[in-house]
Amino acid sequence: MHWDNVCTWDGKARIPKEGSFIKLKEDKSLEVPNNPIIPYIEGDGIGPEITPAMIHVVNTAVEKAYGNSRKIYWVELLAGDKAEEKTGNRMPEETLEVLKEAIVSIKGPLGTPVGKGGKSLNAILRQSMDFYSAIRPVYWLGQPAPIPNPERVNVAVFRENSDDVYMSIEYMPKAENTKKVREFFLKEMGVSEYALPEDCGITVKPMSEYKTKRHVRKALRWALENGKRVVAVVGKGNIMKATEGAFMNWAFEVAKEPEFEGRVITEGEPKEGQVLMVRVITDQMLMQLVLKPEAYDVIITQNLNGDYISDLASALVGGPGFVPSGNIGDGYALFESTHGTAYDIAGKGVANPLSITLSGAMMLEYIGWKEAAELIYRGVKKAIEERLGTPDIANGFRKMGIEAKELSTMDFAKAIGERLS
Repeated sequence: MHWDNVCTWDGKARIPKEGSFIKLKEDKSLEVPNNPIIPYIEGDGIGPEITPAMIHVVNTAVEKAYGNSRKIYWVELLAGDKAEEKTGNRMPEETLEVLKEAIVSIKGPLGTPVGKGGKSLNAILRQSMDFYSAIRPVYWLGQPAPIPNPERVNVAVFRENSDDVYMSIEYMPKAENTKKVREFFLKEMGVSEYALPEDCGITVKPMSEYKTKRHVRKALRWALENGKRVVAVVGKGNIMKATEGAFMNWAFEVAKEPEFEGRVITEGEPKEGQVLMVRVITDQMLMQLVLKPEAYDVIITQNLNGDYISDLASALVGGPGFVPSGNIGDGYALFESTHGTAYDIAGKGVANPLSITLSGAMMLEYIGWKEAAELIYRGVKKAIEERLGTPDIANGFRKMGIEAKELSTMDFAKAIGERLS
């Protein structure tokens, strides 16, 4: 990349003197300068192709929306394959330090090498600044989709990021520590041997009131700020009463807090400025998403269920390549592509850049630059309306009997940039 506002990594992160870091106020809101420094991690696989495409679109949108009065200064940080190649470490300490100082950042997909062990880089990043809510807004912009009337899909999935089985408290079958845990359950807690056979593995699923409630508050505030009407709290609470059942009960306790009194209702029709909050069992939600996706505007759920639900919702509009994502905590935010690394097509210039590009728009909204974000949404929609896209998009249209023009990753980004108006 050769833009004057992009500082690529050169033995270390290069912090531009022309830019300023976003500040976190006492109430955890952001103080955003007109020249914010925003770090980016290219990512693995197709990351080095889709991330520059996103930067091109975001730069173009900011310039069209604000002229010379606002400008992002991008700083490259390393993680994953490139970090291992350059530094011998898949997650350099420098990366975490600069991300923390910058408050808001964005990244491409990161892989976890099979058979090498080590914690997921995505998990390290999400826990580094306590990004406790993963937010995936799923909506249709005109692309080929597998269901009739995909415009019915417009739902934001709020997935709790800091609890549940993703905490990696696991005891492998037949391991010594597993035997100790099993023995404790059998002898001290009265658990039956039928529930814990000698050759079993054990995974601990923690879920806490504090983590649940802060996540639910974030989701309810977002729903109210964005004029949503129906919020579903989803879990398998009828089976896992101590965890997902507790999560659902705690969520409804939040609805009774003074902040939400009269604004979050649990029965009846919501009026202007109100949202209706309902309970839905996970399997019911998975079915209803397919049969009647327009029924819910916001889904609040746990970590594992959020994984299933957001992937199914993404599939309804064509897959994760069309869906943005943000990991957000108390002020700190890391936006990212929703899909994986797609090593099989890396380096071919055919990867779809929409997920990370729409995440870039989501990031602009988060820092208050909504005019630029709106330009990106309109530009993407126009490009798709004109049947332009990377091979996956063009092939989707052809299967529908519609002619489409196939573009490379960067050419598609440029086509979107030319339609920002």
